[in-house]
Amino acid sequence: MYSAVKKYLKEALRGELPGAEAHSKMLPPGRRLKTTEQDLLTTKLSSVLLLLFPEGDQLYICLMKRTSTMKHHPGQISFPGGKVEKDDVSAEMAALREAREEVGIDPSSIEILGKLSDIYVEVSQFHIQPFIAWADQRPDFSLNSSEVEELILFPLNEFMYEAAFAETEIQTFSGPLRVKYFPFKEEYIWGATAMILSELFEILKRQKSTQ
Repeated sequence: MYSAVKKYLKEALRGELPGAEAHSKMLPPGRRLKTTEQDLLTTKLSSVLLLLFPEGDQLYICLMKRTSTMKHHPGQISFPGGKVEKDDVSAEMAALREAREEVGIDPSSIEILGKLSDIYVEVSQFHIQPFIAWADQRPDFSLNSSEVEELILFPLNEFMYEAAFAETEIQTFSGPLRVKYFPFKEEYIWGATAMILSELFEILKRQKSTQ
């Protein structure tokens, strides 16, 4: 059922991506998309893994809720991933390593389909490279409790073609901030995670428009 989606994504990720246009739809107020020369002095390279897998009549993407003790973005919804370390051969390998460490994804059981546009997170100074991966069935997840509070399997079908978002005010370290977010159960998916999802949704919408 979803083999066509997998094939389409593989081809679409080699072409022109919606990038900044999609990111800006979910960009928190007062934040920048682009880095300056000054930013490059302190920017930290990181990568994340967007793992998609079918189960029943639904297509899911793996998200996780970060523990409240994490140094960066505690308690927020994110993709598995993290900083590219000096021993990592590439950003892709860093994403796979982090996904294994955080939620137990076996790299040999998934296929990397391609990469979305890079994204800069001004508040934490991370330059993120998002990689899309595919598993033919639900992986055997194993959570690292020191980093992951909860595994969130986000159903794409409800959002992938008509990505409805809402707005709310949240409390941050710098005070209240009104943000756009994707609602799921009682969670707010906002910030960089929502911006990356926004680009994925825009790419998937193109598939529908050509059918």
